[in-house]
Amino acid sequence: MAKVEKKTKKNTAGGWAIAAQAKARGEKAARLREKYAREVVPALMKEFGYKNVMEVPRLHKIVVNMGLGEAIHNARLMDLGQAQLAAMTGQKPIVTRARKSIANFKLREGQSIGCMVTLRRDRMYEFFDRLVSVALPRVRDFKGVGAKSFDGRGNYTLGIREQIIFPEINYDEVEKIKGLNITVVTTARTDEEARALLRQLGMPFRS
Repeated sequence: MAKVEKKTKKNTAGGWAIAAQAKARGEKAARLREKYAREVVPALMKEFGYKNVMEVPRLHKIVVNMGLGEAIHNARLMDLGQAQLAAMTGQKPIVTRARKSIANFKLREGQSIGCMVTLRRDRMYEFFDRLVSVALPRVRDFKGVGAKSFDGRGNYTLGIREQIIFPEINYDEVEKIKGLNITVVTTARTDEEARALLRQLGMPFRS
């Protein structure tokens, strides 16, 4: 057991010992995380000619943000937004607040204007798996996502117009259709490498 834990600690970043790490804790690794270690890492090493597994880009974190500016006038929207974001991600959101006052919008510094969640490790992989396998195909007339929404440093941001594409949301309990932004942060050094990583993980980019 000690030998497995030592090897896991050394190679987790590259993805090779993910299954062993989960087994050591008595857990089962997320399906997409196992796929990354088993299929994606070898494929990217071959595509980009990496010499070391530690060079292979990987998911670092996923940030899901929901703007709730209307909550200034209706506090109930904030509670509903937090509950819906928690259902979508499986993690309790934190409330985001205004950094400064804006008189034209009747906004005061410190007021609650949204909520967000930062996902890492298995929850990150599970959310990404549900996003590309279940939620995105439920978008009306879906033809894929844009392949150019990268920031030049290997991070990808996707805008969702309706939160109801996630099956965890009960449509009958939705008071207002809201959009959200999903930012996928990777360790890739270039957008090309990040795009290849996300495509291998199932992101349906438009051709």
